[in-house]
Amino acid sequence: MANAPIRILGLDPGLQHTGWGLVEHDGFRLRFCAEGVISTKAGEDLPDRLLALHHGLAKVIAEMQPDEAAVENTYVARNPESALKLGQARGVVLLAPALAGLPTREYGAMEVKRAVVGNGHADKVQVQAMVRQLLPGVTFKRADAADALAIAICHAHHRSTRNAFARAVAKAGA
Repeated sequence: MANAPIRILGLDPGLQHTGWGLVEHDGFRLRFCAEGVISTKAGEDLPDRLLALHHGLAKVIAEMQPDEAAVENTYVARNPESALKLGQARGVVLLAPALAGLPTREYGAMEVKRAVVGNGHADKVQVQAMVRQLLPGVTFKRADAADALAIAICHAHHRSTRNAFARAVAKAGA
């Protein structure tokens, strides 16, 4: 018997484009719910872009009513200024679900790829193909949304493992 489904919001942080994807997971099956991208304008001041990102995420959370969120850790080593801006955007992406009271987990890119494709060094095309396989009928407007759905799938897999482990420990201690 399946558990009541939970709604997982996957978030792929970016200052220009933050992808989001929502799936339902009942412990066994995944179901695609929605996806999208929150975009900011490169010419605007950073505080205005961060505010737009926050407002967009708050709207998605209010409309989609997720139960949990998952955010990808980001790695940028090429340009310190870009890394700092991405870090600030990531802070907003972590803050929005926290303000809504959502439990939020973080996953590294290799961990997401390993959970979705089975290979931590998979390329974007492989990840997108597996997301399509795991969520039949899904189409994405942008690669950022596909990445966000992959993050949500990763969280669903890890959540199932954590729950099974907790049940086993509880049963062993009983």
